[in-house]
Amino acid sequence: MIPRDLSADQPVLIAGPTASGKSALALEIAETQGGVIVNADALQVFENWRVLSARPSEEDEARAPHALYGHLPYDTQYSVGHWLRDVAPYLDGSMRPIIVGGTGLYFSALTDGLVDIPATPSEIRAEADARRLAEDGHAGLLAELDAEDPVTAQKIDRANPMRVQRAWEVLRTTGRGIAAWQAETPPPLLPLGSTYPIVLDADRDWLGTRIARRFETMVHGGALAEAEANLPNWNPAHPSSKAIGAPELMAYLHGTCDLEAAIEAATISTRQFAKRQRTWFRARMKAYHKISLP
Repeated sequence: MIPRDLSADQPVLIAGPTASGKSALALEIAETQGGVIVNADALQVFENWRVLSARPSEEDEARAPHALYGHLPYDTQYSVGHWLRDVAPYLDGSMRPIIVGGTGLYFSALTDGLVDIPATPSEIRAEADARRLAEDGHAGLLAELDAEDPVTAQKIDRANPMRVQRAWEVLRTTGRGIAAWQAETPPPLLPLGSTYPIVLDADRDWLGTRIARRFETMVHGGALAEAEANLPNWNPAHPSSKAIGAPELMAYLHGTCDLEAAIEAATISTRQFAKRQRTWFRARMKAYHKISLP
């Protein structure tokens, strides 16, 4: 699946929805042409969810250099800005980067630039977490954004609770909306024109079947054991707790549902997440080389 016109010295970007085969393509390119595979997935940075977050296996990591996978403790606050600082050393030209993942904001920040917004104080983050997790919390935060920062409210992914929460936190912390901050965006670390950007465009039904099969395999291949290991420190507010399927497996371990129901709920959540990814990529990555799947 390696594009014929891909030069061996060209930085590569590989975006696509969950379960679309991004990691396999990155590994094929690395083994065939060389390079370091750099993670651009917001959940694969955490050490506690190798299986559930679909991080490359230890065997795959041994086949080619990998970076920024599982390098953070479960309770670490990690933003797009943190990721940009971490990815910067891999752009120095010493080794060709193959940047792969499903977090669209990482790619846009990398190729378009990202303004340095002040960090959110812990008390504001705690308030935002509590409000988001409350009944109708997402709708409440969104309503406040609509009233106080309508420009940002119309630009963000309104269906994504974490994006809405982030916009609310920035407004509360700085008194300015994300849109206002973004107007001061500096030059990008890696301009899109200097890369070979790829986006995997997966058929909905094909992807849905893969998601269902993969999650079933994950559960019986180590994800349930991971959930059990995470149970003593489980906190829905931790960044790593946003891993798709984690809340459902924890519900099973807490005895509030059976395993079959947990798998079904997690599969539905994953499909919904993939739908949001596909919509985002199609709207924001029109300049990328599209590979249609299957």
